[in-house]
Amino acid sequence: MPLTARIRTRDGWAVSHAVVTVTDGTGTQVLRAEADAEGVVRDATALAPGAYTVIVTAVGYAPAAASAIVTASGRAEVGTVTLARQGGTELPPPGPWTVDPAHSSVAAVARHLGISSVRGRFTDFAARVEVAPDDLAKSRVEAVIRAASIDTGNGMRDTHLRSADFLDVERYPEITYRSTGLTAAGSDRWTVHGELAMRGVTRPVDLDLAHLGTGADPWGGTRAAFRATAELRREDFAMNYNQVLQAGIAAIGTTLRVELDIQAVRGESLPAA
Repeated sequence: MPLTARIRTRDGWAVSHAVVTVTDGTGTQVLRAEADAEGVVRDATALAPGAYTVIVTAVGYAPAAASAIVTASGRAEVGTVTLARQGGTELPPPGPWTVDPAHSSVAAVARHLGISSVRGRFTDFAARVEVAPDDLAKSRVEAVIRAASIDTGNGMRDTHLRSADFLDVERYPEITYRSTGLTAAGSDRWTVHGELAMRGVTRPVDLDLAHLGTGADPWGGTRAAFRATAELRREDFAMNYNQVLQAGIAAIGTTLRVELDIQAVRGESLPAA
């Protein structure tokens, strides 16, 4: 096998869509090969002994160059070539990721009396992320939230929020979100475009998403952390209930701020913790 190479990210993940180009001393291309699913390049093209330049490229990564010496036996082992994400920030490796609800939070914040905020969270939800291997913009997010799981720390208020004045959980037990696209907003930030279905109404909603890091967990898995926010107008989802106080101030603000703190585990299911 005349040429072998391993293509990896900075944190050791295989870059399966990398392309390796080899040029000789005159700059002439003499070989072009693609990495396999494990990020390994193996090419049997016969090369004359001498010095060569190996250039590795992949969508979403900065190009990297390495030197290779082809021996008299015709072999050239380039070794491991490390690619850095464009912008310098590593991203989660491609494939399916399952959100861990035990270590995640889905919260909403509303203004109260115009001077303070009331925070609530949903305690029953499931979500899945699919990180696309070649074009990050093709990544997908899907989430389902049980509307009745709203918890603001006040039983009377929670009962009212579950009623037809607000979430109407008897008629619409689930809140769903499905992404429709992704736009880069920085090296580690994106705008997730999607559709939110709540209370029988479906509206386009964008999430401002930041990747906080990826690493191993104590249970032998790999985790990625994200934070996302969005602004919703209650009236867009037919939640028009309000009280106007004597001073003309609305008891509840017309907008909601959604705050998501997410841990996702690589794979189709969660490991036993």
